Amino acid sequence: MRRRAFVITGAMLGLTALLAACSPAPSKDATQTGATKLKLATDWRAQAELGGYYQALATSEYKKRGLDVTLIQGGPAVNVPQLLATGAVDVGVGSNSFIVMNLAKEGAPVKAVAAFMQKDPQVLIAHPDQGIASIADMKGRPILLADASITAFWIWLKAKYGFADDQVRKYNYSSAPFLADKRVIQQGYATSEPYLIEKEGKIRPAVFLLADSGYPAYASMALVPDSLIAKNPAAVQAFVEATAAGWTSYLYGDPKPGDAAILKDNPEMTQDVLDQAREKMRSYGIVGKDGEIGQMSDARWTEFFKVASEQGVYPKTMDYKKAYTLQFLPKGQ
Repeated sequence: MRRRAFVITGAMLGLTALLAACSPAPSKDATQTGATKLKLATDWRAQAELGGYYQALATSEYKKRGLDVTLIQGGPAVNVPQLLATGAVDVGVGSNSFIVMNLAKEGAPVKAVAAFMQKDPQVLIAHPDQGIASIADMKGRPILLADASITAFWIWLKAKYGFADDQVRKYNYSSAPFLADKRVIQQGYATSEPYLIEKEGKIRPAVFLLADSGYPAYASMALVPDSLIAKNPAAVQAFVEATAAGWTSYLYGDPKPGDAAILKDNPEMTQDVLDQAREKMRSYGIVGKDGEIGQMSDARWTEFFKVASEQGVYPKTMDYKKAYTLQFLPKGQ
């Protein structure tokens, strides 16, 4: 259930050449096969945070638009950019904006075509009795962070709040160190770790969504190779529209079809976890409402790149607009 915040590192050098050589050609069109076949790789195991994709599949939103979508479940060993690179999948879910921007930095011919989380669900979690009323109050405190987070949202935290690297403690996706030390802050997803901490630790933690303090990243982006965009733009548009419809139905309609598909793919998932995660996505506005689902803007991407490039993550001269396209944003919500 705990999603990996994968960020491309030096180990991905050579991805550009691999993508250029192996990017998947679009499947045959509907006149030849009856439907355009697309393989979709998610960024983690089946959970409510992927509910819109499962709902779109379960309620035939993809099929209605002439698509035959096969969903490939993610997990700790699944590397979505590499699956795109080798042609194993046609669409991949990108967990955060750094993944997309890193692809652009390497010149990889892949673009984000929609963002199905308007707010990155990333939160910082504190004990309720430590006088922490805002993220700013965490300066100087030990913070449990995963390795990938240090090269992602930690960059923004240092720039905005003056946090220092000596605050970082290793996070191994267990809440035990957090529960054992009241001074410690822990990273997490708004839809996941706070609920588990409340169940396991019998405390109601203080939760701070980074997006509500100005963190400009998107999440759950649909990543598509340039080759598919060039050869079958109609399939890309259909995928985006269907997924937006799936998210609308999952959050604001009857989620039972999507939940059933999630539980089938991930037997370790439970209904109570799905229910609370869906409520959190609605209450925090993570996915968005009518007219917002799937949307992206030049202004948001520009703001994100400005922060990251000023911290030296990317060259200021980088053409960051190669990371995304606004051509396929949902129109039919």
